[in-house]
Amino acid sequence: MTELARRLGLADAVFLVIGSVFGSGIFLTTGIIADDLPAPGLIWLVWAVGGILTIIGALIYAELGTLFPGAGGPYVYLREAYGHHISFLYGWTFFWIIGGGGIAALAMGFAENLGSFFPFLSPMEDLVRLSFGPLQLHLSAGHVAAILSIIVLSVLNYLGIQSGVRFQNVFTALRLIALAAFAGLAFAIGRKPGLQNLTPFMPHGPLPSLSMFGAAFLAVLWTYDGWYSVNCTAEEVRNPARTIPRALVLGTAAVTALYLLANIVYSMALPVERMRGVVRIGESAAAGLFGPGGARLFSAFIAAAVLGCLSANILFSPRVSFAMARDGLFFKSLAYVHPRYRVPANAILAQMVWSVVLCFSGTYQSLIEYVAFALLLFFTATGFAVFILRRKAPGRERPFKAWGYPVLPALYVLINLTVFIAVFFSRPVQSLAGAAVICAGLPAYFFWTARRRKSRAEGDRT
Repeated sequence: MTELARRLGLADAVFLVIGSVFGSGIFLTTGIIADDLPAPGLIWLVWAVGGILTIIGALIYAELGTLFPGAGGPYVYLREAYGHHISFLYGWTFFWIIGGGGIAALAMGFAENLGSFFPFLSPMEDLVRLSFGPLQLHLSAGHVAAILSIIVLSVLNYLGIQSGVRFQNVFTALRLIALAAFAGLAFAIGRKPGLQNLTPFMPHGPLPSLSMFGAAFLAVLWTYDGWYSVNCTAEEVRNPARTIPRALVLGTAAVTALYLLANIVYSMALPVERMRGVVRIGESAAAGLFGPGGARLFSAFIAAAVLGCLSANILFSPRVSFAMARDGLFFKSLAYVHPRYRVPANAILAQMVWSVVLCFSGTYQSLIEYVAFALLLFFTATGFAVFILRRKAPGRERPFKAWGYPVLPALYVLINLTVFIAVFFSRPVQSLAGAAVICAGLPAYFFWTARRRKSRAEGDRT
C-alpha cells in the first residue's frame, strides 16, 4: 500500500496553512528588518508586499495543487514541468536543510523561549560537555527540551494524520486568540506613546538601496514560508479540488492580516530607533507595553506559538521525501505507508532522526542562511511551471485556474527573481555557498537514477 488516506477537511487545511507559517518569525524578524528599512512605513510596506506576494503564490499553487493532488507539493509540480533533475534538487534541499533545518530551528526556538520562562530549561544550562580535539559537543537542558519536542510530535503524527491535526488545530486556535488578545490589550491599556512613534512615517532623504530592500524582503518571505504546507499533504485532503484553493487563500490572507497587526502593535510600542537590531522584538514590545511581567508572559506565548508551528512542519515536511522515494529517487524505505495509520511512517521517522542530529550539531542556522536565497529560485521555478504546464497539457482538466493569469503569475515570477538577484549581489558568499550545498545533490541524483534504471531492468527481465 503506497496511498495515503484523505482525512483532512477545510478547517484542518486552513489551520495547517496558518500553523505552518505562524511561529517564531513574526516575533523576531521586524527588528532585523528595521536595520535595513529604518521607518515604520517601509516596514509595514515590506510586510504587506510579502503578504500580497504570498497570496498570489497561493493562487498559483492552488491551480497546481488541484491539477496534481498528490503528496509532495512543489516537488511534484517541478517534476511535471521540468523533469526529475530539478524536482530532485528541490526535494534533496528540502529534506536535508529546509525541512530538517527548519524543524531543528523551531525546536531550539521553542526551547529558548521556554528557557526564558523556566530558566532551568535554558539552552545555556549545560548538562554534558565533551571535547574531541577542535570539536566540542555539548548537551544542554534546552537541547533535551528541543529533542523531546521533536520526538513527541513526530510520534503523534506517526499515529495518524488526524492525531497530528487535532493537536495542530488546538494550538493554532490558541495562538490566534492569544495574538488577538495581545493586540487588543495593547491598544486598550498598553503604555505607549502611540502615533508619536510613527513620525516620521517614511524616511527623509533617499530611500534604502535595492539590496537593502532585497535583504529585508528575503527575511519577510522566510517568515511567510510554509504556506504551501497543504500542497504537500494534498493526497490526504478530502475533495482537493475545492478544499486546496480555499485553504490556501483563506490561510495566507489570515497570516498576512496577523503579521500586519503585529507590526502595527510593534510600531505603536517602540520607536523605530529602539527596534533596529533587536532580535526578540515581540518581547521588547510587550515589555514596553506592559512592563517586565508582560515580557515574561509573552515568552510563554511565543513558546506555544513555536511549538504549534513545529507540529505543523513535522506534519507536512515528510510528505516531500515520501514522494521522492515513491518515484525511486530517494531511500526506498521512505515510500512505506503504515497499513493502519495510513501515514508515511518511515519518512516521518527519518525526518525526526535528522532533525535531532541537527539540534545536536548546532549547524541548522548556518545551513538555513545558506539556502534561504535558493527558496526564491524554487518559488520562481514553481511559479513559471504554471506557464509550462498550460502549454504542455492544455486539455487537462483544471478544477481551479490561477486568478489574473498571465499577469499575476508573471508578477510573482518577476518579483521573486528580482529579489533573488538583489540578495545574490548583497550576499555573494552565502549565495555561492548555498548554491554549492544544493548542487551537492547532483551526484546523489545520478546515483538514484542509476539505481532506478537497474531496478526497472531487473523487473523487465523477470
